Amino acid sequence: MATSPTPDTKLRDLNGNEYSLAEWVMLFNMTVTVIDPYRHESSWILRTAARIMRHYDEADVRVGFLATCDEAGARQFLGPLADEFLVFVDPDRSFVREVELERLPAFVHIRQDGEVAAVAEGWDPEEWNKVVLVLEEDLAWRSLPQLPQVGDPRPYSGAPALD
Repeated sequence: MATSPTPDTKLRDLNGNEYSLAEWVMLFNMTVTVIDPYRHESSWILRTAARIMRHYDEADVRVGFLATCDEAGARQFLGPLADEFLVFVDPDRSFVREVELERLPAFVHIRQDGEVAAVAEGWDPEEWNKVVLVLEEDLAWRSLPQLPQVGDPRPYSGAPALD
């Protein structure tokens, strides 16, 4: 079961900006897809995650990836997505540990107060839809992305988050 990180948890983006979680969510909720670029399972969800993030392009939410590697690894793994979306790096997996994620990829929604509102681990469209429903409620946004969609991977449990 995922837990909320402390407000002073540091998150660093690809541009080297490092702020506390409290600062990142000061104005908007945040939703990140946590990926492990060293596992095939994370590559399978990139297109689906990008589609979900594009869906919320104009909503009052920060959307992005959180990669369990350094900046160079994240840029290489994400390719053009690294330029399109906010990307955090977590090479020592401190965020993953603090949130107590067990499987990656994971879809994590964090409210402005820093509370983890919803999490889905691995790729299960029903579980990701549950996160989307909480996000929709928090944002008062009434336009659900379709999950699954043709071309999305089959459900899979993901890979261990801390291996």
